[in-house]
Amino acid sequence: MTDPRPTLRAALGQMQSADTHAANIATVRVLAQQAADAGADMLCLPEVAGLMNRNAELARTQVVAAEHDPFIAACRDLAVRHGLWIQGGSTPVLGPDGRFLNHATLIDDTGAVVASYDKIHLFDVALDGQAPIGESKRFAPGTRAVLADTPWGPMALSICYDMRFAYLYRALAQAGAVLAFVPSAFTVSTGRAHWEVLLRARAIEMGAFVLAAAQSGTHADGRETWGHSLAIDPWGRVLADMGQDAPQLAMVDLDLQRVAQARAQIPALTHDRAFTLDHITR
Repeated sequence: MTDPRPTLRAALGQMQSADTHAANIATVRVLAQQAADAGADMLCLPEVAGLMNRNAELARTQVVAAEHDPFIAACRDLAVRHGLWIQGGSTPVLGPDGRFLNHATLIDDTGAVVASYDKIHLFDVALDGQAPIGESKRFAPGTRAVLADTPWGPMALSICYDMRFAYLYRALAQAGAVLAFVPSAFTVSTGRAHWEVLLRARAIEMGAFVLAAAQSGTHADGRETWGHSLAIDPWGRVLADMGQDAPQLAMVDLDLQRVAQARAQIPALTHDRAFTLDHITR
């Protein structure tokens, strides 16, 4: 096995995804061309990059199994055309029980799907002043954490609300992840309060890079998302914050040797201790 490549030139694609596959494919075609022109090795897209449609009846007419999904097929074609790796964010696909899966793919520069991941933690919340959000009403949860080998080292797949579950990222880091993808479609209220601090915490805890491409703005289905796609290094430093304009592209150059440097300084991933929990009552 060859040594991992020490640097990765990544393109973060911030989107304002529409309620049809065709419109989103058109946007990603432009982003992929821009990424290739800028010399990117990899393009990273947001959560629900392929389809953002909360109209259940209309979505049901559009969502198909992953092997037939037009957005995934388009990303595979673009990877070949431009010689790019593409982390396709996520897109809804039809699962085996009839519910949707929030499905992420990592595609190599030959167009092969290297790894796929179904979002484990679903966004079922009740925010003050808003109607409850229940992702699990239409989506089934995934059951597998996924780490994919790449020419730059092992990379972890995750999606949005997963970021609130630190144990997932610790397990992925202890398994060797040098980078975590966190494609997202954060609400404005939670984005303003929690987005950056959670992502920086995950990068610090892992001692790894985090690439979080995000949705931004007011969407065709009426939702509003926070934007501010972030790239963060293993020390928790923000390398890129894309603000709220969409669609747009940002380039970041990652020195992957900084992962080993961060972990050597603070080897917390090797310091697990068994403990008991005593609940003291009066």
